[in-house]
Amino acid sequence: MDLGILREEIDEIDGKIVDLYEKRMDICKQVAEYKIETGKKVFDRTREEEKIRKVKSQTHNEFNSHGVEELFEQIMSMSRKLQYQMLAEKGSLGKLPFIGVDELDTKKARVVFQGAEGAYSQAAMDKYFGDSVNSFHVETFRDAMSAIDEGSADFAVLPIENSTAGMVSEIYDLLVEFENYIVGEQIIKIEHCLLGLPGTDLSEVRTVYSHPQSLMQSARFLQGYDWRQISMQNNAFAAQKVKNDGDKSQVAIASEYAGKIYGLEVLQKGINQAENNSTRFIIVTNQKIFRKDAHKISICFEVPHQSGSLYHMLSHFIYNNLNMCKIESRPIEDRTWEYRFFVDFEGNLADSAVKNALRGLRDEARNMKILGNY
Repeated sequence: MDLGILREEIDEIDGKIVDLYEKRMDICKQVAEYKIETGKKVFDRTREEEKIRKVKSQTHNEFNSHGVEELFEQIMSMSRKLQYQMLAEKGSLGKLPFIGVDELDTKKARVVFQGAEGAYSQAAMDKYFGDSVNSFHVETFRDAMSAIDEGSADFAVLPIENSTAGMVSEIYDLLVEFENYIVGEQIIKIEHCLLGLPGTDLSEVRTVYSHPQSLMQSARFLQGYDWRQISMQNNAFAAQKVKNDGDKSQVAIASEYAGKIYGLEVLQKGINQAENNSTRFIIVTNQKIFRKDAHKISICFEVPHQSGSLYHMLSHFIYNNLNMCKIESRPIEDRTWEYRFFVDFEGNLADSAVKNALRGLRDEARNMKILGNY
């Protein structure tokens, strides 16, 4: 057989496919107009499942059956995107339950952070709100979320991601559990210091206290010493213990900021091996608000436990020209091997492309939630 002739036949078939595709999308426009007039939903799961079964039955082998299934899933996905775009153009997407504000009301706000005085969370809070902010601290992340949920605080400052250690999984879970929303973020450079009582010599040290991640991030430095390593809930708690115990055989790994709070001496700076180590903190409130100049959106959703589900969800970002910045997953409690996905992407809730994508995601995903625009 002549390869050139075969390729010409493929080109001819491809041209017909393109022509038929455009005819199909023209009809989809008419379907969208009908749905706009009658208020019907774009996504009809039963109809699409019936269509897939029908086209698969028209193939002649298993390989083609699977290929046709993927092809028509994508064609129907494109059809939905077109219909959602038409809804947006007609102003039929409705309003999202978030209120845009020019500025956050922070002047008289009360802010909560997790940890003791001197925690990195406090440093992030001071940088975002100013060092004269009215604040208090609690022992756990859950306590902080509860404080804003019940109204004893207006905002909470919580670490959500470290550039070397990764996500803070508990925060992701709490964002799903509580009806609290992200309205800002603050990035703090992390420089771990070895802190001890004034006049402490390294030869006297026997025990080092810190958060497990800080111990891990300082592992290369600690390998040079035969010290007992004890994990603490928070770096600032470690510094506080060293101060309260008054024992020169004990040191803490924490920030220079914590050292100043507790009157400890910096025995060595920058003991974490990653020079570009930073932590991203989120600012959370119980109000459904967003700054009108916000540029990042965080959402979470669940997908059916079947092939292609996540792919279809992510296609809403592609076809609306939205740049996805981050994706994480967390296991869903009591549902073995099923996961909830967390996505950050660029945009503002007032943008039509964002509304279009969120409408599609909400129709096709399970339990989609907007976590905030900031």
